[in-house]
Amino acid sequence: MENLSALFTDFYELTMAQGYWKKKKNRRSVFEMFFRKHPFKGGYSIFSGLETLINQLKTFTFSDDDIAYLQSLKFFDDGFLEYLKTFRFSGDLYAMDEGSVIFPQEPILRVDGSFIECQIIEGLVLNIINFQSLIATKTARVCLASGKGGVMEFGLRRAQGLDGAMSATRAAIIGGAVGTSNTLAAKEFGIKPMGTMAHSWVMSFPSEEEAFHAYAELYPVHPIFLIDTYDTVKSGVVNAIKVGKEIIDSGGGFGVRLDSGDMYYLSREVRRCLDEAGCQKATIAVSNDLDESIISTLVNQGAPINSWGVGTRMVTGGDDASFTGVYKLAAYENEQGILVPAVKFSDNPEKTTNPAVKQVFRLRDGKGMAVADILSIDNIEDPDEVKNFTVGKNYVFYHPSADYRHFSYTLESPPLPLLEKRIEKGKRILPEPSLTDIQKHCARGLETIDVRYKRLLNPHIYKVSVTQKLRELKLELIKNYLGDL
Repeated sequence: MENLSALFTDFYELTMAQGYWKKKKNRRSVFEMFFRKHPFKGGYSIFSGLETLINQLKTFTFSDDDIAYLQSLKFFDDGFLEYLKTFRFSGDLYAMDEGSVIFPQEPILRVDGSFIECQIIEGLVLNIINFQSLIATKTARVCLASGKGGVMEFGLRRAQGLDGAMSATRAAIIGGAVGTSNTLAAKEFGIKPMGTMAHSWVMSFPSEEEAFHAYAELYPVHPIFLIDTYDTVKSGVVNAIKVGKEIIDSGGGFGVRLDSGDMYYLSREVRRCLDEAGCQKATIAVSNDLDESIISTLVNQGAPINSWGVGTRMVTGGDDASFTGVYKLAAYENEQGILVPAVKFSDNPEKTTNPAVKQVFRLRDGKGMAVADILSIDNIEDPDEVKNFTVGKNYVFYHPSADYRHFSYTLESPPLPLLEKRIEKGKRILPEPSLTDIQKHCARGLETIDVRYKRLLNPHIYKVSVTQKLRELKLELIKNYLGDL
């Protein structure tokens, strides 16, 4: 992904930034990113895009040409434009590990810096994290539905634009894909490029058998033959077996791919033909507008499919076009230099934000399985009780909407803090993990989430709650707000 100009921001961020500058209100502020609901009517989501964001922030500045453009708008003071010439993110950034399993209402990322820099980077934060989290979540669903079958990302030609294709590939790998058809993304991210042949290859030869022979000569190590150009059962698999048996006799192996038709029927017929011909180790791959629902159905019906090529519905998000991440002010420094909590109040309780700088703790049972995520006030001057949790003690936690709902839980293991500082004073302080490490973290996290949260249909709702202290603060701020009306 190429480095972006700091003009990659909504215009009102710049108008507000000039206001902070002119009114001398460019004090410390803390913004948090969270999301409101899972995509795909799911029970979990995957946090993706963090490392892309960190790398973009390093070079997120205004060029001389950018400043000249802003000056041409006749909207900004020369003094403010001079300020923008030296703009660079110099704040702190806290975030969960990329690849983490995440849930609505909890901060997944926190930005601590001046009002101007926190506002200007808002669009960048939301654009990167929302899209990649959407695709990583979709891919995780597809991979879980496939069971042990390998999922290949085949979405290059259907992704939304050039960067959409690159970002989608990266996020798909985090979600569990084993490789990609996107050769540039494979090079860029150090992952495996995958693919076989198109129908045009088969059609360019006088016969299927000749097409398969030619391909096997070029790529003798486990070639995959596309067998549905003409007639899958009467022609495609027959010719694949002819060529494939020659490969087996020489000590190799082969596979076939289906790209159309009734995948359940065809995969079973093809498997029967292969087995009867003595090609029991030949693999079957399928593609063609697959998603987690189709794959789950085929797996549950016992379709003998080894791997899945998933494109359009994975890299575009399928039924959900966007992730619902938002970026809200949590605290700011007042005129006395004191950091005070901020709350956005709404008639809709779900849209009333949770105030103050917060940490997220994951409660786990004795087997390491996730039980609930707890939002706690995270303030050095006023440490929250969660930091002194005692294993074996019973605690009460409250619904984040500040209503009557609550639950009690006896701690079986120490709570796991999820937000960690990644950038300090504009500089990365933790090493960049490899994409493979992020993918492994995602897989481990999913293993700690109970199956009832991972169901495709009607998943159980995972608890995200707040401590009593945070609940009391929120109620107090709401009361003060209503009292001022």
